Amino acid sequence: MNTGRLIHPFEKWRLFIVFGVVGAVFLFFATRLFSLQVINGSSFADQAEENRTRNVSEPTQRGIITDRNGYVLARNVPSYNVTIVPADLPTDEGAVQEVYRQLSELIDIPVNNGVINDDSVKAFKYCDTDFGITQVVYIGDTNAPYTPVQIKCNVDEVTAKIIQSKGSDWPGVGIEMVPVREYQTGSLTSEIIGFLGPIPAIIEDEMTELGFVPGRDKYGFAGIELSLQEILSGTNGKRVVEVDVAGKEIRNLVDPIDPVPGNNVQLTIDVRLQNAAKTALIREIDFWNTYLNTLRSSNGVAIALNPKTGEILALVSYPTYDNNRMARIIPAYYYNQISNDSNRPLFNHAISAEHPPGSVFKMAAAIGALNEGVVTPEQQLEDLGKITILQKYTENEAGRPRDFVCYDLNGHGMVNFLRGVALSCNVYFYKIGGGFEQEVPQGLGIWRLGEYARALGYGALSGIELPGETTGLIPDPTWKRIQLSENWSTGDTYIATVGQGYVLSTPIQVLESSSTIANNGKLMQPTLVREITDATGKVVQVFAPKERWDLTTDPKIQVYDENFIPTGELKTVQKWVLQLAKQGMRDVVADGTATKIFVGDEGLEIAGKTGTAEYCDNIAQAKNLCQPGAWPSHAWFMAFAPYDDPEIAVVAFVYNGGEGASVAGPVVKSIIDAYFELKALDAAANVQR
Repeated sequence: MNTGRLIHPFEKWRLFIVFGVVGAVFLFFATRLFSLQVINGSSFADQAEENRTRNVSEPTQRGIITDRNGYVLARNVPSYNVTIVPADLPTDEGAVQEVYRQLSELIDIPVNNGVINDDSVKAFKYCDTDFGITQVVYIGDTNAPYTPVQIKCNVDEVTAKIIQSKGSDWPGVGIEMVPVREYQTGSLTSEIIGFLGPIPAIIEDEMTELGFVPGRDKYGFAGIELSLQEILSGTNGKRVVEVDVAGKEIRNLVDPIDPVPGNNVQLTIDVRLQNAAKTALIREIDFWNTYLNTLRSSNGVAIALNPKTGEILALVSYPTYDNNRMARIIPAYYYNQISNDSNRPLFNHAISAEHPPGSVFKMAAAIGALNEGVVTPEQQLEDLGKITILQKYTENEAGRPRDFVCYDLNGHGMVNFLRGVALSCNVYFYKIGGGFEQEVPQGLGIWRLGEYARALGYGALSGIELPGETTGLIPDPTWKRIQLSENWSTGDTYIATVGQGYVLSTPIQVLESSSTIANNGKLMQPTLVREITDATGKVVQVFAPKERWDLTTDPKIQVYDENFIPTGELKTVQKWVLQLAKQGMRDVVADGTATKIFVGDEGLEIAGKTGTAEYCDNIAQAKNLCQPGAWPSHAWFMAFAPYDDPEIAVVAFVYNGGEGASVAGPVVKSIIDAYFELKALDAAANVQR
């Protein structure tokens, strides 16, 4: 009897399953290894290299800004930030808390405050948080333990030195010194200089590609700081370093690239004249508000330039703001305060405000009428205080009567060209602009008026190196049809001739017109930049006067036939016409609307033009000031001196100021007087040297 165990034969299919499973495992790992090392090898190698290396941006220094005499207007000064490197703190938690407690007493930041969660971390910003020291360090330790985290920014120098002296007692605690902007002249020049702020989100990608760091580096938000951003900003340096898993720097992998400081900019303005101009403007506004016992005027402009070179010597936009208050951070409360101010301190009224120019615009009509032969210089036109015309919107309609009055309802009697300019006679200009019966069979007309206005600088950007400039408006029938869906009327031409109606201009355009006349027809490019140098003082760019055109040699005026249809030809302005225009402006001061203002200045021959421009904007409407026949008015005055060889041209504008001669005139007089006083002082100082 066989008592042994029954031995079952081995089933080969089981072996195949085992081999299959093992083979599948090997195939999976082989495929995965091939994918990791061959297909995606370079990608993972790049990721490993990226984890091992870090690009460190070394901040540059922004260029400084000075006035024409070298007086510093914007410079860099150190700001001190308290920082903690989480990895360098003591290992004992009790010692850490003691460091926090002592530091808290010094910088007035609580040891513990706030709860860390996803929402609070997303909203967290260094130096702009309610978190306590413990919470800030925790966030920093989580992200990059070897990177300093800012606990408090912009501490005073004394506090910074105390913390530096505690280096051995407070391991991990240190001081980070960063440059910030200081504006030595503050609100005196803020409308020119502007201020800095964080890089706007809309250009973060672009600035990052250029090597700038959002959240750290600053960007110009207004003025020269914005318009010359690329010149002033410089280029950040760069280091490529090896780091360990905790983010600690080990060594430089390549030679560092040093930062390149921004270029320095010397402006054309004289800060002394800027101070005199701002003082004169504010003093005049305050005087009239006090005299009338009401807040009549609240903003204004004063600009001075050299008509021969286009250099801006002073540029005042009032009211303005204190850019020093936004040098380190932009306080939300202050920014909201000036943003919501109805007088718009952040708005540069000198280049961006568009207002009816009133009688200062008459010089465009005066030059055009003589150059086109509408009247002769000696021809006298009668001013009885008003004229009545037929207001028509189409050529064949009967029309209706419309009166146009002079500011002197008694009239000026018989007036020729020079007296018309000197007295700013409205009726004289109505007649030469729109024509009147047989006395002036055909006036200059709106199309030709526009040609001469644009030739003097109206209706276009001046090109000054400031952001936000506007073009003003020189209207014509095409513009009115497109914008207002209305026909041009005959009355529109009459009122445009005296700078009213739809005509709008900026103060700098008014100044350009005066400067062009003073310069015998040469329109120079207005500029604020005199010289650009690098950090070593080497001149990168020097100022050279740029002539945009000469009305007496460059054909700028479109020729129209008798039906005011353009012929395609261009013409110049005759020299004698400009000389008579200059003489008329001289007569304004010598024996005209501005004579009383310049009594006592007989030794200095000044030429000028007054302007009192009626307006009815949304502010006037809200105050119910737009009463028929008694609209409120802006005050304008433009002038240049000396008459025979002009060195300075000035414009002053006072919003709702009333009569130009009485309100804007004294501002211009003060600026011109200050200019020649400073010139004499500088000459005396040079003699003494």
